[in-house]
Amino acid sequence: MNSFQQLQEAEKVLFPIFSAIDATVKQNLKRVLEAFRHHRVGAHHFAGVTGYGHDDLGRQTHDRVFADVMGAEAAAVRVQFVSGTHAIACALFGVLRPGDEMLAVVGAPYDTLEEVIGLRGQGQGSLLDFGVSYKELALTEEGIIDWQALATGVSDRTRLVLIQRSCGYSWRPSLSITDIEKIVFLVKQQNPNTVCFVDNCYGEFIEEQEPTAVGADLMAGSLIKNPGGTIVTAGGYVAGRADLVEAAACRLTAPGIGSSGGASFDQHRLMFQGLFLAPQMVGEAMKGNHLTAYVFDQLGYAVNPLPMAPRRDVIQAIKLGSREKMIAFCQAIQQHSPIDSYVDPIPGDMPGYESQLVMAGGTFIEGSTSELSSDGPLREPYVVFCQGGTHWTHVAIALEAAIEAVGPA
Repeated sequence: MNSFQQLQEAEKVLFPIFSAIDATVKQNLKRVLEAFRHHRVGAHHFAGVTGYGHDDLGRQTHDRVFADVMGAEAAAVRVQFVSGTHAIACALFGVLRPGDEMLAVVGAPYDTLEEVIGLRGQGQGSLLDFGVSYKELALTEEGIIDWQALATGVSDRTRLVLIQRSCGYSWRPSLSITDIEKIVFLVKQQNPNTVCFVDNCYGEFIEEQEPTAVGADLMAGSLIKNPGGTIVTAGGYVAGRADLVEAAACRLTAPGIGSSGGASFDQHRLMFQGLFLAPQMVGEAMKGNHLTAYVFDQLGYAVNPLPMAPRRDVIQAIKLGSREKMIAFCQAIQQHSPIDSYVDPIPGDMPGYESQLVMAGGTFIEGSTSELSSDGPLREPYVVFCQGGTHWTHVAIALEAAIEAVGPA
């Protein structure tokens, strides 16, 4: 059976799952439309301001719309956030003070947070440099949350619990909203004052609720991932309790300025439109994930999540087992990308990562993982992480080439 026939078979098998995803998309889009209607979004909100960015009606309204969509008390959505990591760092530095303890409850954090915490690098003003201690609950041997350890792991000193929703560059399952709700419940039982913070990158609009709607105090993410709908050019967000959002905004700008400053450089229309498009885009990426999992599972590769398993983010991992296959896979995806299709991805260093990475990212927005991309660190067991996809048919076309490039396991 050739790659085209394999994909045709997969599409037939996955049709019921695609229909269920469409139902989730519809509910999430209803939520977005209700927020737009409630806040009377109009064309006048697209106009920006200059300079300090004071009294920016578009920015203020977008923050309120975003907060409503996320089930949060407040939000700060800003183009000044360089990345999801930057938004997360502002949230952590906004909440934590010298002598506080931060507890990571889902194993090791994503690579780019290691230097923020102080696990790598020196003299950069990490949390450890500022006297914030760090603890980590290891995953079980099965690679899942150690619920027993979590039930007793929070102390009076634990100011913040870090909950990373996505698997990152690991093989553990990403978290469902039900998982996050259970974590929050267990933490608050032990210390009601502990802030439950969620790294929400890759997880927005996967389900019909967000972490802040089920008890999380604060969350952060990137606008060039899910909530930007593939058209927002830069930025990130924090959302949650109003006082915590303002504390994070004070780290982005300055104490006394907080969320009141920051011109948006005429990006309001794209930010509103991206939020409107986001549920549909996420649905298409989820379909592409299922398709990728199905065909590579049939080829004999280990995949995570499994083909028919519910999606918990827009990431599909494939254990390819060799450096050569990782590079070949990424090159095939790059060749079937709309931008820079003529470029061959080669391994290289990237700021914030310990290992060399190989990355296919022929995207309209540089580094956007809401558009189709694939990447991973070049280390054992050589797992490639497929992310995003504006429409699943593009994923299917790129997969034909990827199947041919790596062959069966």
